[in-house]
Amino acid sequence: MFQNPVERRHTDCAKWDELIENTGEEDVLSLTVADMDFRVAPEITQAIITAANHGIYGYTNVSDRYMDLTKRWIQKHYNWTPEREWIVYCPRIINALCQIIQNYTNAGDSILITTPLYDPIQSAIRLNDREIVSTSLVRKADRYELDFEDFEKKLQSDVKVFIAVSPHNPTGRVWTEEEVQKMVRLCKENDVLIVADEIHADFIWEGVFTSFGQFLDQYDQMIIGTSASKTFNIPGIEASSMVIKNQALREKFTHCLRSAGFHNPNYFCNPAVEAAYGEGEEWLALAKQVILENRKFALAFIDQECAPCKTIPGEGTFLLWVDYSALGIAEDVWNDTLLHQGKVACSMGGNFGEEGRGFFRINLAQPPVMFKEALTRIKKCVEGTRK
Repeated sequence: MFQNPVERRHTDCAKWDELIENTGEEDVLSLTVADMDFRVAPEITQAIITAANHGIYGYTNVSDRYMDLTKRWIQKHYNWTPEREWIVYCPRIINALCQIIQNYTNAGDSILITTPLYDPIQSAIRLNDREIVSTSLVRKADRYELDFEDFEKKLQSDVKVFIAVSPHNPTGRVWTEEEVQKMVRLCKENDVLIVADEIHADFIWEGVFTSFGQFLDQYDQMIIGTSASKTFNIPGIEASSMVIKNQALREKFTHCLRSAGFHNPNYFCNPAVEAAYGEGEEWLALAKQVILENRKFALAFIDQECAPCKTIPGEGTFLLWVDYSALGIAEDVWNDTLLHQGKVACSMGGNFGEEGRGFFRINLAQPPVMFKEALTRIKKCVEGTRK
């Protein structure tokens, strides 16, 4: 299930087929898009097959079990307990974010982010004619820190929304309890709405995950996104949830979804999520073990065999942030070298903002044999560049 590569090319796969289309290269290994190259838990597959065998795929409501299991997962794994009525289904976190931007702010309003940051979030702000206000994460040795002095200053510049991502994408940083509490306090003091994207929360390698939801009693102007999609490799099912304690915020958000035409989940959403949250923990433990072994291998291999490239370990996600700036090569040249000489695709750091230039991001959730081959190809590109 985890050891053998699964052929995803020519299946209309965004991660693999777009790469072939864009590069003309059939044999490139993809370490880009943040989904896993693992087959899902057999319980999920069987639940979907059983649902498919019914033969009628009509409009479907979110099931009671979907809601109950989502609540139970948050309580068990993220150490806080939402009420069931706080949970609102939304296909994707990015769908929810766009609705919040469009309906909780006005054109020209400022939205605060921490950079470098996952590009679709930044694009959602720009495409909706809002202004990005960024506070740059500060790299200290092998760890990124939030500059709270700058963070507070930016909050005071008439910011309407702060988008928090933890674990952070692409750096892998997992904010501590003290850091999350301070972010919440400062947002409360400046009357700023917090939107917390926590979809990588089940992949914590160091320390403990602290959810923004643990501070809802202190400040309820928060909308918290959670999903089985990253955890159980089912992003194509489009099953996410936004947890909103404040009734006025929740009613407005629900109205926004309806006004935009979001209503029923797809027919396979309920069985997939119910099987994932209800029966998928054994699969998840095995998947995490493979990812952890890949992570350990990558940290040692890149730092030792791909010098002067240097890994930034982070504490979470199944992604790894790598500093290649010491190679002294422009991003477009490095990307071209990887793609056409190394036959390996990585996510270039410039896509995450200017602070990302000189870095690339790789996906650790790969069958080990394929992952090690991809790293070997990266090594050959580094050696060629050094020469």
